[in-house]
Amino acid sequence: MVDTTGQINLRAENVERIVKGFALQQYKFKSLLMVQKSSSWQETYYQETAADLSGGAGSAVKGVPRLANFPYGEVSWQKLSSYLVKHGMEGVISWEDAISNNIDVIARTLLRIARAVAKSVDDDIWAVISESQSASSINSVAIAAGKEWDSAIIANRDPIQDILNAKKEIAEENYDIDNGNGFILLNPKDYANLLGNANVRNAGQFYTDSVTKNGTVGRLLGLTVKVSNSVTADYALVGIAKECATWKEAVVLTVKTIEEPGI
Repeated sequence: MVDTTGQINLRAENVERIVKGFALQQYKFKSLLMVQKSSSWQETYYQETAADLSGGAGSAVKGVPRLANFPYGEVSWQKLSSYLVKHGMEGVISWEDAISNNIDVIARTLLRIARAVAKSVDDDIWAVISESQSASSINSVAIAAGKEWDSAIIANRDPIQDILNAKKEIAEENYDIDNGNGFILLNPKDYANLLGNANVRNAGQFYTDSVTKNGTVGRLLGLTVKVSNSVTADYALVGIAKECATWKEAVVLTVKTIEEPGI
């Protein structure tokens, strides 16, 4: 199409090189884990049995007779191993695009690649600490049909009791869930259902707001609330930070630009 003076296609256009409008999700599950350096392909560790020791039948810890032998207690461990896995991504940008595009394609590509790797890590952490949502592998609280947090019958929704039941499961395994490091992981959908619940909205002692940091959106029932798309919808996970799992890393997340002059 041929344009004449004053027509829109001939007018100069000023395009910002920084792309606006991105509300990128923060992926910060690593902050919940004990992070340790690794220099080996295979990591071997021992998992200690959580149950308290007892003297066994006929040998109670309480009521040891005078001059009698103390009951015998034995700690048990399970030897486990895991292997390092690599998370990575790369992008290729032509020289022409790098110097002439309206958008800073190098900066945006580096940012999005870093986000992709971080999300891959968070997805992996979620799969491991939730045992891929296997009810038989971890202590779980089943919510009966019709009692979901988005149940059509509003009176049937009781997320406060569900979360308390989850805390009970952890306490019964002899872990202190109220030590200040407790957390709950939620999908955005379930977080909206949780905060929309009348019991939570109307009871200030249940929910306290805090500065958003590393995906943290507040505290509920003594638990730090974290919201992420890495969490499977219709699931919530309650745990203790720094005790629930250990992250072994050989190299921290690194983003690099490699130039190939003349190409």
